[in-house]
Amino acid sequence: MWSHSQSKPLISLLNLLLHFLPALTLSPCRTTCGPIPVNYPFGLDEGCGAPQFRGMLNCSTDLFFITPSGNYKVQSIDYDKKNLVVYDPAMSTCSILQPHHDFLMTPIQAAIIPPTSDTVFALLNCSVDSPVLNHYKSLCFNFSGHSCDELYNSCNAFRIFRLGLGVSNGTNSTGSTDFVPPCCFTGYDTVKFMSMNILDCTHYTSVTNTDRLRGLGPLDWIYGIKLSFAVPDTGCERCAQSGGTCGFDTETQVSLCLCSTFTNSTRECAAGSDTAEGRDCAPSILFQAFFVIMGALLICLHDFNLSFI
Repeated sequence: MWSHSQSKPLISLLNLLLHFLPALTLSPCRTTCGPIPVNYPFGLDEGCGAPQFRGMLNCSTDLFFITPSGNYKVQSIDYDKKNLVVYDPAMSTCSILQPHHDFLMTPIQAAIIPPTSDTVFALLNCSVDSPVLNHYKSLCFNFSGHSCDELYNSCNAFRIFRLGLGVSNGTNSTGSTDFVPPCCFTGYDTVKFMSMNILDCTHYTSVTNTDRLRGLGPLDWIYGIKLSFAVPDTGCERCAQSGGTCGFDTETQVSLCLCSTFTNSTRECAAGSDTAEGRDCAPSILFQAFFVIMGALLICLHDFNLSFI
């Protein structure tokens, strides 16, 4: 019969196996950053999500959208409506005036996750020589009945322009410094192809959900940039239904179904599935089953004090 001291190594071994067994089935991809879920096509870890969106998100204390012009805090991701709302902490708003800078995206970002049509960029304190007030004035449009004068009167941060303080584009024809400097409500394509220096405007702000802002003053506007994305059709739903996580090979960028921290499949996590690089999920299942059986055997030996043969 086994003594209590003889069973201690088995119990220790069993605890060790039970400790590592869950790791075999854990997804190699993080699925949240703070309160925000991070699902396909996005990914936080290498090889997770769709390769087109590789490196676009970063999770530190908060979730950020990474662009050439800076890191923008992600406020929300709506996977049903397929949009993502970001906020630029360096952007001017109705309550704070920031040094001017450009909003830049990579060509792939501009193609697959561009700002939505209901995101309006307001170019503020523009020179009378600005191209959007002359040759390209057709790029400016009416924004739900709102005007430059409304912005400059309602927002403490922008009132400085109406008072003529910090204005770099001169005065009106009477020589008075109390006038309304031009502004322009426009879409992303304008700031995509022309920098703030070319536009000859000192500041900008951006507003989302503009179709719902008619009759609302600037203090009640929603400041930020809403981006629209499409989900690549790579069979991700089939992978997810099999318990896997959608990802890709970091070298070839071929789509993969990530079954665990050790195994990948090209389609789904099940025995006999098509494999990538000669690997599938069947070995993982057998490997885990072996550990479970061994653990059960050890428990039986301990509980029933069977003699060692």
